[in-house]
Amino acid sequence: MSFQVEEIALHVVSLPAREPFVTSYGSIDRKTPIIIELRGNGVRGYAEAPIPPFPFYSHETTCSALHVLREFAIPMFFKERPETPQDLARVLKKIVGNPFARAGLEMAYWDFAAKGKGVPLYRMLGGARSRIPAGVSIGIKKSLDELVNAVGGFLEKKYHRIKIKIAPGNEIEPVRRLFKEFPAIQLMVDANSAYTLGEAAIFKELDAYPLLMIEQPLHETDIFEHSLLQKEIKNPICLDESIESALDAHAAIALKSCRVINIKPGRVGGLTEALAIHDLARNAAMPVWCGGMLESGVGRSINMALATLENFKFPGDISESKRYYHEDIVEPEIKLTADGYLELLEGPGIGFEINERQLSKLTISTEVLRS
Repeated sequence: MSFQVEEIALHVVSLPAREPFVTSYGSIDRKTPIIIELRGNGVRGYAEAPIPPFPFYSHETTCSALHVLREFAIPMFFKERPETPQDLARVLKKIVGNPFARAGLEMAYWDFAAKGKGVPLYRMLGGARSRIPAGVSIGIKKSLDELVNAVGGFLEKKYHRIKIKIAPGNEIEPVRRLFKEFPAIQLMVDANSAYTLGEAAIFKELDAYPLLMIEQPLHETDIFEHSLLQKEIKNPICLDESIESALDAHAAIALKSCRVINIKPGRVGGLTEALAIHDLARNAAMPVWCGGMLESGVGRSINMALATLENFKFPGDISESKRYYHEDIVEPEIKLTADGYLELLEGPGIGFEINERQLSKLTISTEVLRS
């Protein structure tokens, strides 16, 4: 495709959550991601930089991402005029870190390019299916009864996999209770880097339960100590925060630090890097799945497209629109089928349309940069 982007709009939106989402690093009751809109030649490409509301998961904030986009990424985009999203990813790698900012711009270019070609994004990425099994992530609850009720409700909706957040002192009993209440549950736990290698006994105790995986038990920058822990336990370790690039994935595979990788396109700098990690893991016979960052339907639809690739073996943290927000930015609303799947649309790009009225309603600020 020839370069046609004439201007780029940065919409900061405020998304109030239906209920607080509690993890080991904090509680989220509202998000302020950046919806990035590329305009040119009658085409509009959209993506979401799904930045957390605090610098506890990542060093980035909405303000820092806006600065990087405004002062560096977008000027580089207009100067270099990359012909493809892969070309743009190479240009943006000159920027150290700041993966959410880079990913938002790069993913919007993927949507723009797919629309320019008139093809669905998932097909442009090489997707192997048009529907994906849905999984759900559940934050830390105030009581075990509340957790059981929440899990039971999602199982009734036919979610294929349940993930619960854990924290020190709040891991063995929730897992024990859930397997007691739901013996056939497909369950995984996510520690969000809350533990140290010195607490390996906790994970050995969890070996009594057939977990799908234990996500990111140790420090977010660590790969080596995860390899030591994986040798000590039976349940598979899944790395999330530790994998920011294909180089990180290569190290984790070589060191046998995990048996599963969670690919979040926002965390790794975009779809181009996500595809590289997918292919690397596939060639090593290591399954992957697509994590979520509490995205609106804009980011959620991109995650859905990525999760159609062949090596995404587990249901991701990709649920229907109503899971987190009362009203979504896309239409039609992303809904779960009766058998617990999410269906891709065959329209060009992400397939879903932007609800301009809803986007305007949720927007805090907008700035437009031109070539």
